[in-house]
Amino acid sequence: MKVRAHIFISGLVQGVFFRSYTQQEANIRNLKGWVRNLRDGRVEVLVEGEEDDVNALIEYCRRGSYNARVENVTITWEDYKGDFQDFKIR
Repeated sequence: MKVRAHIFISGLVQGVFFRSYTQQEANIRNLKGWVRNLRDGRVEVLVEGEEDDVNALIEYCRRGSYNARVENVTITWEDYKGDFQDFKIR
């Protein structure tokens, strides 16, 4: 089943290649959407794909890139829309 998740990650998640590694993880799983830094220091992800693959990306977000220190991950499940062609860094 295809799902859509809106994810916010806080902690030391900027300046540690979090977006690049998130994009790499998403592409491995054929997920679509985007990732971006927010001005408040968090990273935001909007992702669509097969439920198991989206859950695997969420688990990656809980760990983060090598130098990241994830403190909190907030997930909002939304209706799948099929809005994206690929997974981009914004």
